[in-house]
This record gives sequence, structure tokens and C-alpha cells, in this order.
Amino acid sequence: MGIGVGDVDSGSHLTRFLISEGHKVLILDNFSTGSPKNVNSESGSPVPEIVDGSVCDAELVDRCTREVDAVFHLAAAVGTFTIARKTIESLHTNLHGTEAVVEAACRHRVPLLLSSTSEVYGLNPKTGLTEDDDRVLGSPPHSRWSYAEAKSVDETIAHAHAVEHGLDVVIARLFNTVGPGQSGEYGMVIPRFVRQALAGEPLTVFGDGSQVRCFCHVLDVVPALVALLREPGTRGQVFNVGGSEPVRIDQLARRVNAITGSPGGIVHVPYDAYFEPGYRDTPHRVPDCAKARARIGFRPTRDLDEIIRSVAADQRAHAVIRS
Repeated sequence: MGIGVGDVDSGSHLTRFLISEGHKVLILDNFSTGSPKNVNSESGSPVPEIVDGSVCDAELVDRCTREVDAVFHLAAAVGTFTIARKTIESLHTNLHGTEAVVEAACRHRVPLLLSSTSEVYGLNPKTGLTEDDDRVLGSPPHSRWSYAEAKSVDETIAHAHAVEHGLDVVIARLFNTVGPGQSGEYGMVIPRFVRQALAGEPLTVFGDGSQVRCFCHVLDVVPALVALLREPGTRGQVFNVGGSEPVRIDQLARRVNAITGSPGGIVHVPYDAYFEPGYRDTPHRVPDCAKARARIGFRPTRDLDEIIRSVAADQRAHAVIRS
């Protein structure tokens, strides 16, 4: 059974999971935010086939899709820094890449798992966001919302192909997936905090730190993605996949310092120092994952402290601390 996988961060963990189940894995990735080393399999395990290329290369995507029995589409331009600084490139990747993958999966009748994001909910302040809740976005000229807009269009493309052409696709909205191998270079908050803490630097908290988020360990997310793709009757449906432990970002920073033993403290930084004027962060984003729990029994088992410890252990092991 061949599986097409994109995005080397979450994809590397998904690859190892699928190989452990006896599957052959084909990876299409341009390694713009990762390294082929991340997908090294365990000693003695089968080696995945790696195709170095862009998800926007429709011909290449089609060629790879012909060779597999299912596709996990995880490839995207991600991270707040990336989206803010490379908006056009990010839009191109997230829109045209998904279009290429969806059309190839539809053409070859291959089941597809499309990874989306909690960003699509935007400024909706509801605690316990459900899959049918409204999107609340800011003004289009602000690049802050371009990622949410692109991923929302991705979902629409996938759903329309399910309705009009019978594509077997399921959509997973991920809420801050975190784990070993993830870099803080592109704006992911826990890896960034951990890197700063291990270097003895102050942790930079944007704004007043009152933003509330939930985080989920990648090793809890990966089995859920596989289960959703395998579950009968999920065609065209959307499922939230995320953690159940809300935390303020300033509290998260204090927990990272405590767990790593960092003396660096915390410094609050205005958004304008890193982002465009008028940047608005989402104040509150907590998922309701009852739908995924009812359908596949999804229940994260790793708490926030374990997530932080696993990221710190990985960064120590790979000597990514910057002076």
C-alpha cells in the first residue's frame, strides 16, 4: 500500500507511523522548512521513497499520485513569520499546491486526507469551536489573514470535488500541532520559546500574552489523521483535531522557563516590531473535538508539560541552541 505524504515536520512522524504498520511510503517535499534527515526511518525499517519537488508542480504531483493508494496532504507554507514576510509565495503554495493535489487525487480516484488549520476560525471568540462555527476574519489587505483565507479556499476546493466528482476526501483542522523536529524559526511558539529558554535568553511574548491556545502533540495527531482517512462515511467532512488544555501565552512562557530551568525570564514585544502595522492576533482559540472523539475515539494522551519536555529534549539532542 503506497501513501503520498507532504510536509517533512508532521510528515516525518506520519511516515514512521505508516512504516511501522507495514506500508510503503512516498514523500513529495521541497524541504523548504525541513530536512531529509527528519524522515530517516528506524534501523532495519523500510526506507521511504523521497521525491524532491514542489507540491505546486502539477505534473509531478500527478505522477506521484498515480503510484499510491492514498494521499496525506500536509504540505503548506506555515508559520506566522513566513506568512507575514512571504505572503505571495505562501498564497501560491497553499492555493495552487492544494489544487494540484486535489485534482490528482480526484483524477486517479485516490482517497485524500487534507490538513487544514484552526486559523480558518479567525477572530471567532467562542470557547469550544465546532466544525460548523462561523469564520470571523479581519480586513483582507492585512496579510495576517491570508493564511486563513487560503486554507479556507483549500477546504472549499476539496469539499466541492467531493460533492461534484465523488472525491473521497476528509479534512482535518489542526490546532497547534507540536513535537520533536519542529522549528521555531517560522514562528511556531513552543519551539521558539524552548530554543530561547535553552539559550538562556528572555522568551519573547507578543502583546500582553493574554492570547489563549491549545496544543497537541504530533504523536497524538498522527494516529488521528490515519484513522480519519480510514473511517467509512467521512467523505467531504471536517474534523477538529487538537488538545484540550487551554493556556495563556504568557503562562506558557513561564511553564517553558520552569521546565527547562531557564533564568532568561520573559519580555513582552509589540506586534509592530515583527509584523505589519495593525496586526491583530486571535485572542482565543480552543477546539471542541467531540466529533472526532465520537467518530474515531480521538483523545490526546500527552499533556502540555510533556509536549514542552519532548521539544526541549529534541532541541538538546540536535544542538539547535543559538547563542
